[in-house]
Amino acid sequence: MSITKKLAHWVTHPFFLRLWLAALLTLLCSQASVDAAVPRLRAGFASPSINVAILWVTNDGKLFEKNGVEVEALYLESTLSQKALIAGNIDFAMMTANNMAAPRFAGADLIMLAGFINRFVYRLVVRPEINTAADLKGKRVGIFRFGSVADRASRILLARLGLDPEKDVTFIQTPGADSARVQGLVGNTLDAALLNPPFYKQAVASGMKILANMEEMNIPFQHIGYVTSQRFVAKQPDIVRRIVKSFVEGIHLMRTNADFTKRVLSKYMRVNDPRDLQESYQLMRDLIPVKPYPVLEGFKIVFSELAEKVPAAKTANAKDFVDTRFLEELDRSGYIDGLYK
Repeated sequence: MSITKKLAHWVTHPFFLRLWLAALLTLLCSQASVDAAVPRLRAGFASPSINVAILWVTNDGKLFEKNGVEVEALYLESTLSQKALIAGNIDFAMMTANNMAAPRFAGADLIMLAGFINRFVYRLVVRPEINTAADLKGKRVGIFRFGSVADRASRILLARLGLDPEKDVTFIQTPGADSARVQGLVGNTLDAALLNPPFYKQAVASGMKILANMEEMNIPFQHIGYVTSQRFVAKQPDIVRRIVKSFVEGIHLMRTNADFTKRVLSKYMRVNDPRDLQESYQLMRDLIPVKPYPVLEGFKIVFSELAEKVPAAKTANAKDFVDTRFLEELDRSGYIDGLYK
């Protein structure tokens, strides 16, 4: 018998077939075990801006993976992220107090576990012919979408400037990144818009001007936080613990690796100017606390805004909208302080 025939005989022999089948099943089961051991989660963010950049830094820095979790970050415009979280189509979201509180009053079980940006950083950018807040009467104000944080912030700011946001201006929905509002201002389809850094600088470079700086006003507002459902926390506390730890490590990475952080900002925000990237990076350092506790005071302005239409908001307690036990656990252990030693 030739060697080829002998090999064919061995290969097709029942003993070897059983051996190979057993090896294949072992391999598949091992892979399935590995797959099952690594939770795969989906996270939503509503706008490609500096507000949600800590999610990108943490994910691209592979810190979720380091802590045994895989995260797919999904860009879901405006309230789509909110709706997807309520429906269970995503596992957590980068969300404002405004966007989580409104559905909570309607019966949803959303909860904030960490707070990353605790005040507004917008600039109110206007066309060159506008000199005072009074000049905005009858004008077009660009927002992301109705119900978005830019919408809410615009109304708060206009009221503080002495205008009635419901009567004195017309809000124009302009979906997309802040660059879409910049184009609207330059193209004269908008008269004013709130812009995040570094986009307000692009508008100014094109002849627009800044009428108000919300960052300097220091209005307490729980801007962006890590939000999930209470049912997810109850069912998967260990995964929640890993996510909180990953974000804490992401903040450390951001603060200690400027070059990496700026590359991430450039990738997602599509900003290439080194000066703009440096400004955005510095703003992240200034805004995001080492220990990202939500600011309860930042919920109160949300409740006051909702109280007119939602009676329950009048007596709401901000403590009921946050769950900081996982962050407190890390804090008490000394882990967060230890990262910076």
